[in-house]
Amino acid sequence: MRESPSPSDGPGGCTPANVTGNGRIVLDSLALPVMVVRADNSIGYVNSAAEPFFGMSRSYLAQSRLTDLLPADNPVFMLMEQVRAQDHTVVEHEVALESPRLHHDGVTVQGAPMPEEPGSVVLTFHDFSAVRVLDRQLTFRSAARSVAGMAAILAHEVKNPLSGIRGAAQLLETSVGESDRELAVLIQDEVNRIRDLVDRMDMFSDRPIERRPVNIHRVLEHVRRLAQQGFAADIRFQEEYDPSLPPVWGNRDQLVQVLLNLVKNAAEALHDHPADAPAPVITLTTGYRPGIWVSTGGGQRVQLPLLVSVRDNGPGIPDNIRPHLFEPFLTTKTTGSGLGLALAGKIVGDHGGVIEVESQPGCTDVLLHLPVVTEDRETP
Repeated sequence: MRESPSPSDGPGGCTPANVTGNGRIVLDSLALPVMVVRADNSIGYVNSAAEPFFGMSRSYLAQSRLTDLLPADNPVFMLMEQVRAQDHTVVEHEVALESPRLHHDGVTVQGAPMPEEPGSVVLTFHDFSAVRVLDRQLTFRSAARSVAGMAAILAHEVKNPLSGIRGAAQLLETSVGESDRELAVLIQDEVNRIRDLVDRMDMFSDRPIERRPVNIHRVLEHVRRLAQQGFAADIRFQEEYDPSLPPVWGNRDQLVQVLLNLVKNAAEALHDHPADAPAPVITLTTGYRPGIWVSTGGGQRVQLPLLVSVRDNGPGIPDNIRPHLFEPFLTTKTTGSGLGLALAGKIVGDHGGVIEVESQPGCTDVLLHLPVVTEDRETP
């Protein structure tokens, strides 16, 4: 969607490409990436925020052309042409900046003319993807808290009567005839099923978790071995690990639980593959991505640089399900409880991390952003 605000709305349209002195100080203090593109699409200036956004140094960018960063059919070039033709500010929303070295979705790009340098355009980039991820994470945590309250009620009000029902059914099994004994066994089985469900919901409690340094690659290898010995025996695994990663500050058993659940979901999606689809593959990836920070309750900001990805080449998640993935009791499986992903979101949130899902036909990627061990976390 493109807007054409009045010229007065532009982001510093009077700023020359050769920024010096106070102008450089002001632009470098901005958190938004700013770039000046000349008439020949060479880059005249970038501020300091543009370096992490584009993943390149300022000196490299200053020697490049915008066509070196983005393909020529990117909407940014059309936006600049409109700015040059109409000589006023233009805003483009939900722009995808895609290239072999660049990946940003849902970016708002604003372009403004520079009267002192005809043909030059000032571009500012507003990346709201991290904001959307954090908003979804807050929603997941709210849903987990609601389940936590329900779990406490169920544990108190349901489990005790269930024990009485199960004991009565066991007594009946020994005293009734053969035809009724099957019904007594059925009662016990159903009581056990309900008890297991309540036990799973009890995992949503707000009890603090014990955390220590955890090697995420050992966790992933343990999960892979479990999967290949069971539900994913017929699926190929691909591993793309960064061996230089520091340890995660977390709880090993809970991280195993989350990743095993995610791998199981991926395997079940691949088992529904049509016969003519590519061979099923689950890819486990780790990496270091320093772009996400979250604010804690104490007003501190915590970085989540460690990225763990579980990706499958299955059919993808339906559009109508995707916005509700982490809601409790939502499931598309005939035998599912709908608590797996809700629990995963809750556990990752307890670790101070963020979980997000990217899905399209042929690829579903679940991303975990986790904290790492720092100097003040060297001991449990």
